[in-house]
Amino acid sequence: MTLPTVNLLAIAPQIILVVAACIILLLDLIVHNKRNLGWFSLGSAVTALIALIVLSPEVIEFQPAPPGTNMALADELSWIAGAAILIAVGLAILLSTDYVAGFTRWVGAYYALLLLAAAGMLAMVTASDFMTIFLALEIFSLALYILVGYYRHDYLSGEAALKYFLLGAFASGFFLYGIALIYGSTGHTNLSSITTSVASQSTSLPFAPLLPIGIGLLLVGFGFKLALVPFHMWTPDVYQGAPTTVTAFMSVATKTAVFAALIRVLAAFTTVSQPWLMVLAVLAAVTMTLGNLAALRQTSMKRMLAYSSIAQAGYILTGLAAGTQEGAQAALYYVVVYTFMNLGAFGIVLAVQRREENDLTTQQMTGLASRQPVLAALMAIFMFALIGIPPLAGFFGKLYVFGAAVGAGLTWLAVIGVINSGIAAYYYLRVTVSMYMGDAESQSAEAPGVSGLAFAALTAAAVGAILLGLWQQPLVNGITQAVASLAP
Repeated sequence: MTLPTVNLLAIAPQIILVVAACIILLLDLIVHNKRNLGWFSLGSAVTALIALIVLSPEVIEFQPAPPGTNMALADELSWIAGAAILIAVGLAILLSTDYVAGFTRWVGAYYALLLLAAAGMLAMVTASDFMTIFLALEIFSLALYILVGYYRHDYLSGEAALKYFLLGAFASGFFLYGIALIYGSTGHTNLSSITTSVASQSTSLPFAPLLPIGIGLLLVGFGFKLALVPFHMWTPDVYQGAPTTVTAFMSVATKTAVFAALIRVLAAFTTVSQPWLMVLAVLAAVTMTLGNLAALRQTSMKRMLAYSSIAQAGYILTGLAAGTQEGAQAALYYVVVYTFMNLGAFGIVLAVQRREENDLTTQQMTGLASRQPVLAALMAIFMFALIGIPPLAGFFGKLYVFGAAVGAGLTWLAVIGVINSGIAAYYYLRVTVSMYMGDAESQSAEAPGVSGLAFAALTAAAVGAILLGLWQQPLVNGITQAVASLAP
């Protein structure tokens, strides 16, 4: 029996996170100060990020595996998306350190699950085979199912976990069935082999009717994880019921992992994807419209940001619907900057909400500038970035995806996107106006003081939202190389 050759350097960040998660579970039995587990988790995430940087494709020339045998790729796309995921888990750990002990006794398991979820997401962005993609999807999904139900003081958390698990299992079935049909049509699960097979036999594939059905079922699975309409039903309940730190992490890291995988999959089906691009365009238009209209009516900050997250997924999908390299580049840029914008917004919700609560109403944000001026300023930055006000990174994200849509002849989709950005500005600005112009005396209970670690995470997120708008060139250059390397 010949064992396959495995390049452990290529998956070093995942190995670090998995080993660290196992060590944390052991340390949880002997360490009395659970805060130290947070420091160890943060150190593990930073170590994995350093390993990712040191082992980047530009530094180390990874030897490609024989065609059809490689299950994962250490390329520019996995490097950029992996860095965004590791930054997200690092910021989530900073937010959690002074918060997690307030809602659970199983602190070690909480950090271990965060790291395991991040490891699964890293595996997904490197995956170049449908089997690896599916396994990675299940790894981080199982961790998130548990984390969503971690706030046991609130029945909404358990309800959210059950909804997420049931619908997630159902979507996984669609995804796996789609893979089976694609395998039956092409004879491969490896993306590079599928690309070759589809390109060379696009008119005479065996079981050709199975291929479009398989791609459609794949989109259902991807649509659920990305909260695209009509697969978005779980999102508001799950985001509201989950611990706020978990919501902050999953709202950005899940999208990064799944969109990166979707970009890689769409590149494999370039020659037969044209009809599906219009499907993506319609999904993008419906998703951003319903997300923004539903957000207008919300009084819960977490539900408002949940519907906002749905709309943001529609904006990102606009870039992919263009079906061009420029569109994929725009979508990847938007995904990276979205990490800082949205995680920071949920971080402010965590800082302002009362300790015994797991949500925050828009009314509780009234007069925040007089009570917590720094937090109000940070929240204003995140709100302006999500609206797309220059020179913040969110503006350039929307500029790039709408520009790619126009360049691909989807002017109507870009117009819908601009209109939706105007709609979204209302509920984002409503929060900002209430913070600075509302009556602070209407709030009888003061918000708890934000911890130093949480403040550091929020500051880092704000700096990212600003810096990636003012100084984009290194990120844009890396994204350009990442998408160019996917071209068949």
